[in-house]
Amino acid sequence: MALLEAQNLKKVYTPRFGGQSVQALTDVSFTVEEGEYVAVMGESGSGKSPLLNILAALDRPTAGRVLLDGVDLNLIKDNVIADFRRDHLGFVFQDFNLLDTFSVRDNIFLPLVLAGRDSREMEKRLRPLARRLRIEELLDHYPYEVSGGQKQRAAIARALITEPRLVLADEPTGALDSRASDELLSVFSEINREGQTIMMVTHSARAASRAGRVLFIKDGKVFHQLFRGADDYDRMYERIHDTLILLPSGGDPA
Repeated sequence: MALLEAQNLKKVYTPRFGGQSVQALTDVSFTVEEGEYVAVMGESGSGKSPLLNILAALDRPTAGRVLLDGVDLNLIKDNVIADFRRDHLGFVFQDFNLLDTFSVRDNIFLPLVLAGRDSREMEKRLRPLARRLRIEELLDHYPYEVSGGQKQRAAIARALITEPRLVLADEPTGALDSRASDELLSVFSEINREGQTIMMVTHSARAASRAGRVLFIKDGKVFHQLFRGADDYDRMYERIHDTLILLPSGGDPA
């Protein structure tokens, strides 16, 4: 059984006070196996963000369903959905979403605090993460005292400390310079090799070239997908770039 399964997802937004409805997703189906690293790409307005919100259980589809470990997210009641997200999903955002009034350590601990975990357990989980992400010396600093790349490493630690089944990343390199982006992507590759399943939405072909598979969304549907196979990063980048050129015209990818 796949770790994540999207079945015939459709999403229509209807204005509260009248006006024309907008169909963001038409018919999206795919699966993600445990341990995969999948990137999602597409033009602005293609449906990437609505798709990510549905996969993150932040929104519900108009039709279709999402299964995570066989659990239908549509059937989880509203009063427990936040707990489900915290316990099963990790999130990495473009703008980091760190609280400036909390230290880096307390930002990382936040999901465990909300889950009522013991402080000794939190410290035990933090130590190996901080070493792996090279943020041990930053834990007592505040977000405004560290660089963008360091903030994103802290955000990754916060996503991983709950030991999630799936990490969802929304444009994680969007606010970083090229050096910090490369460092972040190396971290993602490393944690994926260790078995963490990752699904990343990105506009960057450079970022997507690190994934094992790339899904291309166009007009609310899966337009095409590429598998890395034996390709290196440069060859994967070229294939992604060629497919992106075809997206506006709807041409048939090779």
